[in-house]
Amino acid sequence: MYLLPSFGFLVLYRDCIIKIPILFFLIITLGSFFIVSAQAVEIITHSGVTQQALTTSQLRRIYTMRQVHWADDKTITVFVLPSQHSLHKHFSKERLQIFPYQLNRIWHKLTYSGLGVAPIIVNSPEALIQAVSKTPGAIGYADEKLLANLVPSTIDSNTNKKERNSGKGVVHVVKIKD
Repeated sequence: MYLLPSFGFLVLYRDCIIKIPILFFLIITLGSFFIVSAQAVEIITHSGVTQQALTTSQLRRIYTMRQVHWADDKTITVFVLPSQHSLHKHFSKERLQIFPYQLNRIWHKLTYSGLGVAPIIVNSPEALIQAVSKTPGAIGYADEKLLANLVPSTIDSNTNKKERNSGKGVVHVVKIKD
């Protein structure tokens, strides 16, 4: 490829020279990056979990099943969406900073070696929120918009914690600190 002073590329294609403007090239190559909507993923826990914040490494340890108890010694129950779900992909890449296939490998290794148990897979984000709200010690994740639509925000005046009340239970939104 040759950069032309007229802000375009010359591309040799089947014995033909085609001039592609740089702007068109950038739209084609970077367009998919900007088209993908930004999902804000919130980490949620059951109302009985007292931990209000987690670091990225703590969250990664929980989701790779290396940390199985909360600070108050309650058992952690991990809920996830199927690996193909876009929210799961976004969660694993952005929050855990590992690829979904890497998580699957870790879970399969634990399961097949008998050293651990894989997380519980639920079919939809709504089911995940409901499962976390009903299971003591549970942790999961939800799309911020879905969480806001499903459950109205309330502030617990005694503890000043941000909570989401679903009518069937309360889930805490956990802050992630790096």
